[in-house]
Amino acid sequence: MTDKPMTDTPTTDKPLDSGTPLNPLHPLNPLHPLNPRKPLTSLLVANRGEIAVRVFRTARALGLATVAVHSDPDEDALHVREADAAVRLPGAAPADTYLRGDLVIKAALAAGADAVHPGYGFLSENAGFAREVRAAGLTWVGPPPAAIEAMASKTRAKELMRAAGVPLLDPVDPDAATPADLPLLLKAAAGGGGRGMRVVRALEELPEALAGARAEAASAFGDAEVFAEPYVERGRHVEVQVLADAHGTVWALGTRDCSLQRRHQKVIEEAPAPGLPEPLRATLHEAAVAAARAVSYEGAGTVEFLVTADGRPYFLEMNTRLQVEHPVTEAVFGLDLVALQLRIAEGAALPLTPPEPDGHAVEARLYAEDPARDWRPQTGVLHSLAVPGAVRVDTGFTDGDTVSVHYDPMLAKVVAHAPTRAEAVRTLAHALAAARIHGLTTNRELLVRSLRHPEFTAGQLDTGFYERHLTALTEEAPDVSLAALAAALAEAAPAPDAPLARRLGGWRNVRSQPQTRRYTASGTEHEVQYQPVNHPGVRVLAAERDLVTLEVEGIRRLFHVKQNSNTSEVYVDSALGSHTLTPVPRFADPQDRTEPGSLLAPMPGTVVRVAEGLAPGSPVTAGQPLLWLEAMKMEHRILAPASGTLTALHAATGQQVEFGALLAVVQEEPQA
Repeated sequence: MTDKPMTDTPTTDKPLDSGTPLNPLHPLNPLHPLNPRKPLTSLLVANRGEIAVRVFRTARALGLATVAVHSDPDEDALHVREADAAVRLPGAAPADTYLRGDLVIKAALAAGADAVHPGYGFLSENAGFAREVRAAGLTWVGPPPAAIEAMASKTRAKELMRAAGVPLLDPVDPDAATPADLPLLLKAAAGGGGRGMRVVRALEELPEALAGARAEAASAFGDAEVFAEPYVERGRHVEVQVLADAHGTVWALGTRDCSLQRRHQKVIEEAPAPGLPEPLRATLHEAAVAAARAVSYEGAGTVEFLVTADGRPYFLEMNTRLQVEHPVTEAVFGLDLVALQLRIAEGAALPLTPPEPDGHAVEARLYAEDPARDWRPQTGVLHSLAVPGAVRVDTGFTDGDTVSVHYDPMLAKVVAHAPTRAEAVRTLAHALAAARIHGLTTNRELLVRSLRHPEFTAGQLDTGFYERHLTALTEEAPDVSLAALAAALAEAAPAPDAPLARRLGGWRNVRSQPQTRRYTASGTEHEVQYQPVNHPGVRVLAAERDLVTLEVEGIRRLFHVKQNSNTSEVYVDSALGSHTLTPVPRFADPQDRTEPGSLLAPMPGTVVRVAEGLAPGSPVTAGQPLLWLEAMKMEHRILAPASGTLTALHAATGQQVEFGALLAVVQEEPQA
């Protein structure tokens, strides 16, 4: 395919947004003579959460009616409340709801939609679903099914890219691997999101890693095919956003760096990728355009590369959909990629050249998870989510919504755009630090510390960042005791409607004796003692139920305190950090006691694997994986806490377990 002249009518390359009215002769107008397809009127989004809300926002700005689909747990979700109409998909599991293409198409037809936008994940890269959408007479807002199919298998995509001259890593046959091939990266041939990936550094680890990767790939994608390639230490994950129309024009919309990842899933992304030499940037753009042309691509897509420490790029995969991190490209280029997706689906032609980039953008993914505890996902009620400052927040939640065990734990994407990288990074870190997020443990503190880490601020990025720095980045903040003191003072403060004598009487009747209060934060207990007049190193200036003012080492500090009315948790936010505190009861609950060696489910989920041959009476060693639990699109290993004997096994493959359920018991062997 080659670039074609648009029309003799003068046009402009001015960046477009979802609210830009188009001249009838503008190439992106659905009524332009080059557009043979009919304009859209109503759009169904075959997805949920943040991306559905984001697509609806643009659809409304373009005057389209919107239709949501939802599972039973999502009945009252934000994306359902945002849509003009919503259709129930009975059930809870994705396999019964959002992955049922037949039900989604039936919903679109019943609601009168004439187009389907797949978002990302679920059915977004399912060529069969795209064909069925078209066969039903609906417009598919995505690339041609043949392009999706060509890139669906990473192994077949690599063969196609090799023929197109795109640089590749040489594959390794895992059955014939030698020590010289190490380290290896095992990857699922289908799907993405880090599922089915394993790093192998020793040949004796290869059989178990292969079995685990194949099992996870089969569970996640219905395809157990796994391939191996060299694992590049300290490489960078760099990608190029492409946008193509049906008339031969392909845009390469700059680069993004997505190197900061946990479990091969992205955490912080930015555009443009910092520190790339111009020749390398040009090579990536050319390779991305070549990849798109090789499959006659249309719409938005992303070509991902691994860049070695010495600057050599290698093709990883092409994602035939909109990416989670697309907002950073939108910010830099002043575009609405969803609006352009819709216009291209209507048959519009792009201008020959894209707009020029401006400034730098950084995005952080806010997850309901605990990075200090193996990135354990969190579920429950999100009481507050407020991010201040000049940042963009894309989210599928509002205050009071419930984070379900069934889906990804991402709460929001927070994006900052500024003239320089330093300003964008600083703005994003400040906004996240000042955010009020109550109800769930999140990775917010990790994000703030990552953005302020010397390596990150210097642009020294690679995929091993969290392997090197996770322990330091998740250390308990030194100011927890101050937060606990503020919580105790707020609790002791009289309510505004208290009797006058109570409000004038301070915090307690016997002013000479200190008050003691204990809290737990992130599993650690903190005890504070306070008096109305003083505290070691701290002077109490004021204390109310929701705001405590302390003078710490001569510096005045404000602590905002919020008591959860439904639980005993207390949330304390200040410029020093944010903490969730749980008051320690004076007497322990006997029901909290469990048999020594008990392994409890750390979250609700499904048991996807049990170690081969594991049964009561089996000997186990400390740290040995016994069970694999899947929850919120992540797989978690349940490890033996000590060497000894398995005395009980209460879990089986396929079993659904609740939080705190007893899975197994290990009796520790006596010390020699």
